[in-house]
Amino acid sequence: MGVYKELQARGLLAQVTDEKEIRDMVNAGKAVFYIGFDPTADSLHVGHFMALCLMKRLQMAGNKPIVLVGGGTAMIGDPSGRTDMRQMMTKETIAHNCECFRKQMSRFIDFSEDKAIMVNNADWLLDLNYVEVLREVGSHFSVNRMLTAECYKQRMEKGLSFLEFNYMIMQSYDFYVLFQKYGCNMQFGGDDQWSNMLGGTELIRRKLGKDAYAMTINLLLNSEGKKMGKTQKGALWLDAEKTSPYDFYQYWRNVDDSDVIKCLKMITFLPLEEIAQYESLQGAELNKAKEVLAYETTKLVHGEEEAEKAQQAAKALFGGGNNMDNIPTSELVPDDFTNGGIAILDLLVKAGLAPSKSEAKRNVEQGGVSVDGEKITDIRTIITLDSIMSKGELVVKRGKKAFRRVKVK
Repeated sequence: MGVYKELQARGLLAQVTDEKEIRDMVNAGKAVFYIGFDPTADSLHVGHFMALCLMKRLQMAGNKPIVLVGGGTAMIGDPSGRTDMRQMMTKETIAHNCECFRKQMSRFIDFSEDKAIMVNNADWLLDLNYVEVLREVGSHFSVNRMLTAECYKQRMEKGLSFLEFNYMIMQSYDFYVLFQKYGCNMQFGGDDQWSNMLGGTELIRRKLGKDAYAMTINLLLNSEGKKMGKTQKGALWLDAEKTSPYDFYQYWRNVDDSDVIKCLKMITFLPLEEIAQYESLQGAELNKAKEVLAYETTKLVHGEEEAEKAQQAAKALFGGGNNMDNIPTSELVPDDFTNGGIAILDLLVKAGLAPSKSEAKRNVEQGGVSVDGEKITDIRTIITLDSIMSKGELVVKRGKKAFRRVKVK
């Protein structure tokens, strides 16, 4: 099976500009393609995970990835999928975020021996002459046509700034530069980027008289049509400091039954033949498939050792195992205690089990919190420093599947 057909079988492909040309090029390993990542945070998240997996699949088939870090476009902000304007970031913040991205991407992409390259569009965008851009680039874009793009139509309802309006032109110019400088003949990305990507292929055709191609992949949506990767504490990050390997594992372990096979196809590298064996499973038997999904995704992002630890911790809590060493641990300091005690609401927040005291209060009142197996129903409950020190640790539980060992430094 060629890589293009495999992408189709995994449900990844959404839209392509020229199916025959793209299929032939990626199957032959002749695509030099790029995917852009705007550094809007100091970590990649699950939304980027899909793109990284695609790059890895195509690189394994002999194609050459170009990772474009958007140090320049991040100064503008992509309006796609937004109902409001993104917060403006400083150059220093953007530079820091770019460096964080580089480290995380190396887990997926092989940058050795010119097998892939990483570039930053700040290198060419930040020095552009405004009048020259208007004359040389802007003249090739129709405002009427741009306004029909879905990314702009959504923002028009609340007000589209001229700043954001330029994003499509900037992304199109990226493709134009990469085509000339690195022989980049394709751009890949999420399906919400289709209009921006077409702008790039059209600019190359108009300016250079040559063909370039674009392909989008389906977004990772759950059975309700919502983007996957959102947790109670926010985004599901690829940085272990922001989302622990255990929490990452548990997210995929707890996906809805109707989503597990789709996720196995889209974000793991298990052979399709092996995944097919899980498709007939139903009810409790699907837990096996979920464990495989959780293990494989955690291994991809955090490595095999962390995946093993997360799996052992889950088995210790839910499967009757007795090795509690790998359960996520939160450490308190004496200053966290007032008069020798800490309120249960503060404990839940400091342990990372609730994003706020108001959410912690709701969890307690609904009977979803326990400490060392004892249910806590009074929001005024105080956990004493002595009770933790005498046992060495406490196990705090929120809901059915969120646990933390709590220790004192």
